[in-house]
Amino acid sequence: MKLLSGIASAHAVLCDIADRLCSPLLLAVRLYWGWQFVQTGLGKLRNQEKVVDFFTSLNIPFPALNAHFVSGLEFFGGILLILGLFSRPISLLLTGSMFVAYWTADHEALLSIFSNPEKFYGADPFPFLSAAVLIFAFGPGRFSLDALIASKFKLYMHTKDTHTPHWGTDAVAG
Repeated sequence: MKLLSGIASAHAVLCDIADRLCSPLLLAVRLYWGWQFVQTGLGKLRNQEKVVDFFTSLNIPFPALNAHFVSGLEFFGGILLILGLFSRPISLLLTGSMFVAYWTADHEALLSIFSNPEKFYGADPFPFLSAAVLIFAFGPGRFSLDALIASKFKLYMHTKDTHTPHWGTDAVAG
């Protein structure tokens, strides 16, 4: 019994350390990949003609409208990720955008997710998609404007079934 108790105690310490690293990790992901989204969005905003031509070559409907939308989404979405503001909604939109990028520009890589995973994770959208999914799934972490706002509205932030504040069940709680 002593051995199991010691293992359980060590496991609890390890889990506590990992929990304390969650928010700093999410902050690092938001800062780095938010900045990358800002840079790619800004590059697209500065070269709209090339982006429209590229979207046209991919047979994307309404290429000019979509070029402006994607450019703005990446630029302003990156800023919001950096700030940790509206993190989950913006990361959901960025996730959708990255899946569209896979579907249109890296379709073969997308279809080879299981048959040739190296092709899938070697494609340009992969790190952006991974970062967006990570923030969507785990939230922005404690070091975010979302967490600050949530702390001011604790009474209004309950889930339907458990009446538990949503940040008590995700990485915002840290």
